Amino acid sequence: MGESELAPLLEPAAASPAGAGRRAGVGGGATAAQTLGNIVVSVVGTGVLGLPYAFRVAGWLAGSIGVAAAGVSAFYCMLLLIQCRQKLEEKEETNEFPHALNYGDLGAKAFGSIGRCVTEFLILIGQTGGSIAYLVFIGQNLSSIFMAIKTEDRTTMPVVFIFVLLLPLEIALSFIRSLSSLAPFSAFADICNVLAMAIVIKEDFQIFDKSFAKRPAFNGPWGLPFAGGVAVFCFEGFSMTLALEASMAEKRKFPLVLLQAFTGIMVAYICFGIFGYLAYGDETKDIITLNLLDNWSGIAVKVGLCVGLAFTFPIMVHPINEIIETKLRSSTWFQKLGHSAPFAEWLVFHGSRIIVLIVLCVLASFVPGFGNFISFVGSTICALLSFVLPASFHLIFLGSEMRLWQKLLDYGIVLVGMAFAVYGTYNAIAGNPSS
Repeated sequence: MGESELAPLLEPAAASPAGAGRRAGVGGGATAAQTLGNIVVSVVGTGVLGLPYAFRVAGWLAGSIGVAAAGVSAFYCMLLLIQCRQKLEEKEETNEFPHALNYGDLGAKAFGSIGRCVTEFLILIGQTGGSIAYLVFIGQNLSSIFMAIKTEDRTTMPVVFIFVLLLPLEIALSFIRSLSSLAPFSAFADICNVLAMAIVIKEDFQIFDKSFAKRPAFNGPWGLPFAGGVAVFCFEGFSMTLALEASMAEKRKFPLVLLQAFTGIMVAYICFGIFGYLAYGDETKDIITLNLLDNWSGIAVKVGLCVGLAFTFPIMVHPINEIIETKLRSSTWFQKLGHSAPFAEWLVFHGSRIIVLIVLCVLASFVPGFGNFISFVGSTICALLSFVLPASFHLIFLGSEMRLWQKLLDYGIVLVGMAFAVYGTYNAIAGNPSS
């Protein structure tokens, strides 16, 4: 779940004087408990349901290492972002930003207009990847419910559900301009995620084989980076770091709250991945809900997840539409069109939203598998956003004050993040994990 999905939850804090008065020491109104909940909402999403498959590809121990490494690295790099913003605000170099600095602002301060463009482009592509993952997830689960299609059967049935059922629904929902009206569905989707995990674990214990010897700990060199890519995708929501910290009343407590949240999430992820893989073994699907029996509980979880995600999909797509509409407003031809025909603005905006939805559905129809796709997105876009950019910003803004080991650590994160992105891209294109 990304920045846009959590935005309605943070609207009250963002609407207060907290943003504009941040440099004067004014904070948001969120308590530690509320911030903890917001972190969980921003991080946990549909990617968690692909973890057991990642453990199948990598092995139960390699998968656990991948999740732990991704979680610790993401936590550390989130703290780097906070330090970067604090440093800039201490220098009072942010007069051109009347609001609390966001991720794009840091990119602009670090690398100029190109830095802002690259940062916002990566966020846009990452949001696009998350939106496509939603469509693939919903299409495959609906197919499993109504057509009893196996995950390995890459027929046209999931695509039919995407275009015949989802596309018309999302076009209708695109006419809703208020994100806050869709916020309850985001909470409903999270509840369904938790129920899905609980029911899967319940099913796991019923068929659980306690012999670890039958499930390999490592599955070769291809497995670990694949599991790492899925794990990084599961810690998606990185662009919400600055908004979460800004919304908190006592910001000095944010690192501790973030640590508590990440510790709990990492433990839950590892347990869920291990139990799912040990229960189903080589039969583990790339979406674990497809392993559920066609009984009332299994069907209820799938339907609940599909409904919740279908109604939160417009929130996921919102940043894409926002960027496009901002570009349209700044164009000369659109401004002339708005003056000559006021109603044309409404038509152009909604026309662009429909086009975006059609493009996303077309792209989703070419995705070969949920597991491989989220590993690819996690290994590339999410790795650049979560590791490479924060470490680079930290070196630029605080490099002169850092100790040697801190500089070496940041340089190491940048190099490993870049290598991970390159290797993850090759890994996904070569198709080795799914072989």
